[in-house]
Amino acid sequence: MLATVAVLGTAPAARAGEFVRADCRSVVKPTDAIRFDTDEHLRWYKRFWTGTCDHLSFCFPGSPNWNDIVGKLLVKGGPGEQPALLPKACRLGQLIGLEWAKDKDVQKISTKDLKVFNSMLEAAGDPLKGVEAVDARARAMAAQPVKVITPKKP
Repeated sequence: MLATVAVLGTAPAARAGEFVRADCRSVVKPTDAIRFDTDEHLRWYKRFWTGTCDHLSFCFPGSPNWNDIVGKLLVKGGPGEQPALLPKACRLGQLIGLEWAKDKDVQKISTKDLKVFNSMLEAAGDPLKGVEAVDARARAMAAQPVKVITPKKP
C-alpha cells in the first residue's frame, strides 16, 4: 500500500478515463481531446490500446494491444534507445489506433494490417527502425482516399 502511494505521488495526474499508458500521455493527444466519429469509434480505440472490449460486438479481448506492444518495444530497445523510441511508438499507436478503430466501411487500416505491423515490429532487429518502417507504411495507408464500394448493377 505504501509503495502504491509513493508511486502515485510521483506520477503525473491521470486524466479521468484515460487508458493510454502513462509514459505515452505526454506525447500523444489526450483521449478526451480527440474527436471520435461515434461512441463505438472511441470504444474500439480503447480496445486498441488496452485489449478491453467495452460493449463491442465481435471483439476479442486481450493481446496484442498497443500498451503491451510499447512495453515490449522499450524492453527490446533497451535504455539507450528508449528516449527516442518511446515518443515514436506512442505517436504511432495513436495514428494506427485512431484509423483502425473507425467503422469498417471507412477505415484505411484493418485488423489484417495490424497483424502485418506486429510482424514487422517483431522481425525488426532494431525496434526504432521497426517503428519507423511501420510508421511510414501506416502514414501512407492513412493518406489514401477512402475506398467507395459501389454496388454492382444486376
